[in-house]
Amino acid sequence: MFSSSTIDTLHVASSGFEAARSVVILPNGHKARSLHGHSFTAKVRAHLPTDWGRFAGSETDDLAEHLREVTGLLDYKLLNEVLAVPTDENIARFLRDSLQTRVPGIEQVGIQSTNDQGVDLDADDNAHIWRRYRFQSAHKLPNVPFGHKCGRLHGHGFEVILHANQDAGGRDLSIDYDHLDEIWAPFHYQLNQKYLNVIEGLENPTSEVIAGWLWARIKPVLPELSWVTVYETGSCGANFDGRDYRIWKEMTLDSALFLRNAPPDDPLAHIHGHTYTLRLHLSAPLDEVMGWTVDFGDVKDRFNPIFKALDHHPLHELPDLEDCDAASLAQWILIEGRGGLPQLDRVDLYETRGCGAIVLCKQEGPALPI
Repeated sequence: MFSSSTIDTLHVASSGFEAARSVVILPNGHKARSLHGHSFTAKVRAHLPTDWGRFAGSETDDLAEHLREVTGLLDYKLLNEVLAVPTDENIARFLRDSLQTRVPGIEQVGIQSTNDQGVDLDADDNAHIWRRYRFQSAHKLPNVPFGHKCGRLHGHGFEVILHANQDAGGRDLSIDYDHLDEIWAPFHYQLNQKYLNVIEGLENPTSEVIAGWLWARIKPVLPELSWVTVYETGSCGANFDGRDYRIWKEMTLDSALFLRNAPPDDPLAHIHGHTYTLRLHLSAPLDEVMGWTVDFGDVKDRFNPIFKALDHHPLHELPDLEDCDAASLAQWILIEGRGGLPQLDRVDLYETRGCGAIVLCKQEGPALPI
């Protein structure tokens, strides 16, 4: 029996800040040793007690406010005056330490220093460094049913994210972004502007197969590798950690709501709206013939009745929805969605960029960029 009592809930928030730094532990001549700046994005995930926020349902807004206050300590600052070595990992640790006096149950704190790189500190204090790469390629899926669009030769602007446990090397800065670049370079040459089906091992190049193919070849030269993420499009892709395949499908919803538990004078008590970002995660054994866990098209079709009930509708009129806060809504989507998609085991729901809730009934998987 699957119910809300079996669901793990994480509240999530993000906040941007502008800052300059010089990373002097890098080799002489490295560009990041020079004074430079970034538009950083900080992220936090936390298991919050039910009585933590101003009222039940305010957790996302309250968590975001605490994060903004802490990132304000770094905004428009020279980070070297705050941290001796302001790497992404050390910035994340500074923010986590600052947040722990304000926010209970912190599970993860992350820093994105650009759209394509960052570090995520997990609950075991491991720092997972990640970097995004791109390649332009053609493929087709040879085993799909007749008439399936993916059986036709077509192409994608693929994206790959390599995630590696920076602490696994047992030394300061055991892995840096340059090291990941060096490892990725031959794969870019092999995959970019190529027809994937003619590459040995990629005769059936689904997102899952590409992720597994990369894992098998990168793990021996990067033992710290923790996940490989492959984006087939901007809204769908696959993760592989050497054991389990996971896929996700992303969509947006335009919906109205109010929060039932908000005090009458709180803005959240009034009817308002969001363009939500909704990400469905599914886990299943790999189909050895099809090369996928679940067809992305099937995910869209089976979820469509729920999508139609949410999009361009007042959420407070949904039956059996306790309240319209991000966590309650994500739980409702997970429970309802598993009726047609039993492989669904996680739902990410963002009210604004990086702010919302994650609900899951299995493993969490890697943190994706926002």
